[in-house]
Amino acid sequence: MIHCRPKASTYFVLGLIVLAQVFGLIYTLNHFATKRTYPTFIYLSLTVFLTLVILLILVKMMAGFKIISFGKDQIITTLPLRRKSTTYNLPQVLAWEEESVITNKREFKQLTLVFEDKNSFTISNHEHLNYNEFSVYLHKKLLKKKIKERKKP
Repeated sequence: MIHCRPKASTYFVLGLIVLAQVFGLIYTLNHFATKRTYPTFIYLSLTVFLTLVILLILVKMMAGFKIISFGKDQIITTLPLRRKSTTYNLPQVLAWEEESVITNKREFKQLTLVFEDKNSFTISNHEHLNYNEFSVYLHKKLLKKKIKERKKP
C-alpha cells in the first residue's frame, strides 16, 4: 500500500510560526507586567490577536493531519488525532474530483473523494506526499466516477 501523508516540511514551518508567535505573546505579557510603556488597550488587543492566530494555526494543523492509504482495491483513511481509521473498497467511492489552479507559475492541485457514508477526504499536492501516485491510481481504477470539469465563464 502507498501512503499519502502530510509533508514534514509543512508542519515544521507551521510549528516555527506558532513558536515565534508564542514567544511574541510571552514578550508582550512580560512587557506589560514590567514596563507598561504603551496604553493597556494595545497590550490587550495584541494579546487577543496573537492568541487567536496561534489557536487557528494549531487547529488547522490538527485538522489537516490525515493519512490516506491506497492499493489492493482499497482506500484507507486515517485521522490519527481522532484515532479513527476507515477502510473503503473502491465501489464505495461515490465520486472524486481533481481541481487544478495555477498560481505564481506553480500548479496547485486538490483532490476530493466522497464516500458512500457521506464522508469526504481532501488532499493537495503541496501539503501531501505521493499525491501524483494517488491521482494516477484513481485515474486507472475509478475513471468513471470522476466528476467532469465544469466550464468556467
